[in-house]
Amino acid sequence: SGFDLTVNRVAFSASLLDSGSEDIGPFNAQTNLVFRRVVANIGNAYNPNTGFFIAPVRGVYHFEIFICGHGHASHGSGAALFKNGEHIITAYEHQASHTVKAGNSATLLLEVGDVVFLRQWQNSRIYDDQNYHTTFSGHLLFPM
Repeated sequence: SGFDLTVNRVAFSASLLDSGSEDIGPFNAQTNLVFRRVVANIGNAYNPNTGFFIAPVRGVYHFEIFICGHGHASHGSGAALFKNGEHIITAYEHQASHTVKAGNSATLLLEVGDVVFLRQWQNSRIYDDQNYHTTFSGHLLFPM
């Protein structure tokens, strides 16, 4: 039938830092996030050097983002998910103290070669450490 099952097995999960602990930002403009610690990368569609997920097959994909940060009076914690140049969803939280956590998800129809990635929200701070709080995950639900 020419239907290749292996190309339809696409799933990845990555956390922001591969070692240490760090507050990232704030930056005065949205800045690409690169999730360096790969937990799973079936199909190798996620690139931990660029932070880009590139769709290997036309289909419906689901993505989840979780953003962690330290509460701060003037900086929230957030990121936006982009498909190519298009802003799709945002995860954002702001409080003055303690830990903040924001999450969101989206289901997208992607064409082969479409790029999905995250940008840190302007003027926000994102935290990650060896407990891997800040993550970007996605998988192919079904090909189209």
